[in-house]
Amino acid sequence: MTIERHLTDADLARDLRADVSHGLRAQPKTLPPKWFYDARGAALFEDITRTEEYYPTRAERAILSDQAPAIAAASGADTLLELGAGSAEKTRLLLDALGEAGTLRRYIPVDVSGEALTETVARTGREYPGVEIHGVIADFEQHLRLLPNGGRRLIAFLGSTIGNLRPPDRIAFLRTVRKDMTDGDALLLGTDLVKDRARLLAAYDDAGGVTAEFNRNVLHVINREIGSNFAPERFQHVVMWDDANEWVEMRLRSSQDQRIRLASLDLTVEFAEGEDLHTEISAKFRREGVESDLCDAGLTLRRWWTDPSGDFALSLAVAD
Repeated sequence: MTIERHLTDADLARDLRADVSHGLRAQPKTLPPKWFYDARGAALFEDITRTEEYYPTRAERAILSDQAPAIAAASGADTLLELGAGSAEKTRLLLDALGEAGTLRRYIPVDVSGEALTETVARTGREYPGVEIHGVIADFEQHLRLLPNGGRRLIAFLGSTIGNLRPPDRIAFLRTVRKDMTDGDALLLGTDLVKDRARLLAAYDDAGGVTAEFNRNVLHVINREIGSNFAPERFQHVVMWDDANEWVEMRLRSSQDQRIRLASLDLTVEFAEGEDLHTEISAKFRREGVESDLCDAGLTLRRWWTDPSGDFALSLAVAD
């Protein structure tokens, strides 16, 4: 078991300061969704996945439960490289299938959180003693080309995390993945599918308010790390469906006129009553759109699996 680090605490602090400084000066004001995920945010997201309204995690797990052997056979991989591994709970289904196929040699979990990655490496090392576990602390948007090569890799990007990227960034990301792929590598991509608007909105606005607290958690992170005076309770959780772009938007809406001081940035930001802070998009997909994005990046769709209800899809793509 080894851990490789391309991202330090100092790097994260620098990136957070840059994102906050740029995003709060922009119109409209924005913050990247990756800053939701401190330890509290990660725990809140796990709670979200267990709410009745949030179907994507259950749907993706159902596909993996049914199709992991087919994925293992189609990929022939000896290495599973997972971007944004987190706790790697669903990953065990792929590891087990690759192990049963007799090909699994190496697992490479990649995550920005050193603490979470260390726990994942230790746990998977105990559970899969014959497998080389090579953890990498890195940001998949910055460090793709620094990730370990060699072997026949299945690059897993699950959870429809790709939906957090706007189309130009999405294509750029896929092109970078493609450039790093060698003969025999494959990409396993999770995408949430377009469906009834009411179900989509409910998934991001559960009755228990867990997602609302998750959304406001970014303000707690900024208060702690930058020394600001956000009052999270003065921001309303807002969810919207953008029909033209086919994505869900999460925002934080100021409930009153307020002035925020960010001491370490020497920055003061004013919010008008009703002004929105944009925190996340979550794009939803159709098969033809996924296939087009993959094609634009130099990838060919080989296999497509959905859950029985057609809510979610896993696609397997290879380099042209």
